[in-house]
This record gives sequence, structure tokens and C-alpha cells, in this order.
Amino acid sequence: MVLISRPALRDCGKGLFLIVLLLAVWEAAALVIQNNYILPQIGDIFAVLFQPAAPVLGGPSMIENATVSLREVLTGFGCAALLAIPLGLVIGSSREVGTYLNPAIQILRPVPPIAWMPFAIAWFGIGFHSILFIIAMGAFFPILINTVDGVQGVRRSWVEVAGMFHATTFERFRTVILPGALPMIWTGLRVSFGVAWMCVVAAEMLPGTTAGLGFLIMYAYNLGQLQVIGAGMIVIGLIGLFADTLFRAGQERFFSWQGRD
Repeated sequence: MVLISRPALRDCGKGLFLIVLLLAVWEAAALVIQNNYILPQIGDIFAVLFQPAAPVLGGPSMIENATVSLREVLTGFGCAALLAIPLGLVIGSSREVGTYLNPAIQILRPVPPIAWMPFAIAWFGIGFHSILFIIAMGAFFPILINTVDGVQGVRRSWVEVAGMFHATTFERFRTVILPGALPMIWTGLRVSFGVAWMCVVAAEMLPGTTAGLGFLIMYAYNLGQLQVIGAGMIVIGLIGLFADTLFRAGQERFFSWQGRD
């Protein structure tokens, strides 16, 4: 039984080759520069990574900081999804509602989430709730837009066929429109989680934060510990990669029918 296909192994090998090449270039440059305040050596970064449960710079461990960030991301992401999906379903199903709300959505959507920080601090104070607000603002619009597009992209012929079988409006929504929109909703969730992950790192760098990967990176910067910054960046990237892999696996598992006639 073949668990991994040869093309998948080949693609994995190409990706690993690029990573090894980048690490080699980094290490060579670090050996030439010989200044850890400019470019730390790979070994120093890995020394931090390989002790994930040890206190970092006298504070929480890498695992504890990552756990704090994940808790904030999942909470903000969940709040955004609970608001954006129902609203997107309504907007996508009703042209009149879309006419009223679309101008406001298009005005607010391009605003960077971090630009809301002054309002977040004024409304919620410094700490968890302001970070949660920033994450939710960043995650909200990708889910909303993809949900609207998913509903509006459902083939009219499918809805008409359901009507021929005398399906009620609710039955058409439940059996045709919602299932047809799910692939786009899932894509919105996938994109949104990546945005939420970037938002939490930026929000945690602001004054008043006491834990999290963003806090750790900024704290290490203030102390000139670039090897800790490098380790934190790698952890951020690995968690993001793992989350995206889960979303991609879910898409292949549940929505492999997408695009088929």
C-alpha cells in the first residue's frame, strides 16, 4: 500500500532542497559577518528551537508563547466566522441587503487590521480583548467575501431543478445553495486563518502585552537576541504551514467534487 505518491515525494524533495539551500546561505553569511547582533548563526537559532519547554529570556517558554498566540487566534477567528458566515449567506441570497451593505463593506475591507488598534485600545483597553478585536477584524472580511461569492456562484440551474421538485425556499437554501457555497466558504476560512495569524503577531508586539510569539519577538529585539527572533519566526511559519495543510486536506477530503460537472 502506497501512502505517499511519487509525485508528492518529488515535490516534497524540491521544497526541502530550497529550505536546505536557504539555511546554507544564511549560515555562510553569518560566518562571514561574525556578528550575532546582525545575523545569528543557524546553530544558535536551533538551540532555542530544540528547547521548546525551557524559559526563553527569563520568561515563558516557546510552547507557552505559542499556546497564548494560538488561543488568541482561534478565539478571534471563531468570532469572525460566527459573524461573517451568516451575514455572507444573507448578503449573497438577497440582492437588496447587498445593495445596502456592500458600500460599507468595500470601504472597511481595505483598512489594515492593525489600523484599528487605537480604537481597540480605547474601547477594550490593553490586553486580550483588544488583540481579539484586531484578529477578528482581520479574519472577518476574507470569510465574508468568500461566503457571498460562494452563494452567488451557485448555478441557477441547480436552484431551478430544486424548484421543479416543489422545494420550499428554505429547502432550496439547505439542500442546494448552502452545499454549493461551502467550497468557497472553506477557502475563505483558509485565507482568513492566515490573516488572523499575521494579525496576532503584529498585535502582540504593541506595549502592554506579556506573552505570545509577537511579544517574544519584540522583547528579544529590545534585548538584541536575534537568535530568539529567528526561532520565533520559524515557529510562526511552522504553525501557519501546519494549519494550511489541515485546511488543504479538508478541502481535498470534503470538496473534491468542486469543479466537476
